[in-house]
Amino acid sequence: MSSVLFDAPGPKSRARYRILGVVTALVILLIIGFVLLRFAESGQFEAKKWQLFTFPLVQQTIAQSVGATLSAFGTAAVLSLILGILLAFGRLSDRRWISAPCYGFTELFRAVPLLILMMIFYYGLPTVGVQGITPFTAVVAGLVLYNGSVLAEVFRAGIESLPRGQSEAGYAIGLPKSKVMTSILLPQAVRSMLPVIISQLVVILKDTALGFIVTYNEILFQAKYFGSQIQYGSPIIPAAMVAAVLYVGMCLILAAIAKWLERRLSRKPGVAVAPAASVPADA
Repeated sequence: MSSVLFDAPGPKSRARYRILGVVTALVILLIIGFVLLRFAESGQFEAKKWQLFTFPLVQQTIAQSVGATLSAFGTAAVLSLILGILLAFGRLSDRRWISAPCYGFTELFRAVPLLILMMIFYYGLPTVGVQGITPFTAVVAGLVLYNGSVLAEVFRAGIESLPRGQSEAGYAIGLPKSKVMTSILLPQAVRSMLPVIISQLVVILKDTALGFIVTYNEILFQAKYFGSQIQYGSPIIPAAMVAAVLYVGMCLILAAIAKWLERRLSRKPGVAVAPAASVPADA
């Protein structure tokens, strides 16, 4: 079936695309092979460098770092979604004294780099007398402020992209604006913007790696520590490869959950078809 957005490629174009695909795959394989060859020549696959990761205590420590990463991600993801919804509703408020501060808050924390936010919470606040800031608190607070502001724009754009008739229908039956927002507009906006929301959640998961700057015991922090063990040949590359596999695995799992959720939400209930009325023979 031809698309209305572009012309379907002909036989020559399809053959050219196949050739380009094969060439691209070969180039990627050559790059990967070259990198692995350089790793092998520099001794990165020697048993001494990987011996550290065979110890049960090291494996337990890595599992704990994975748990710490998921804990920070889960907490930050939930709070970011809540903050994003609240800020989006504030941006869309008819009251200027609500929409203006929400606009300023959103633009401010979208502009500040996440790493600086974490460092302000962990290293800056104690200098002004605020004590008790743990690495976990600094990581989660930075993630929530930054990603909550980004998600606020996602929700706002999703709500404003809906047809005006959706809200007007709610107002016509006497619903207040808060009810229209929560019961009519927000569910549709979430459904339409779900791929963007999931992408931002993946960003939150990856950005937990910045927690090693504030000594949060997550995957990258442990990988950096294991890579500095001189008695095992300073296995920096093996430690980085282990951390990369863990991050990629978690991101793939999250992406798979997102695909499943997107398919589930995109299913439309079937429409029951009434049986055709029988026509009298003498009609």
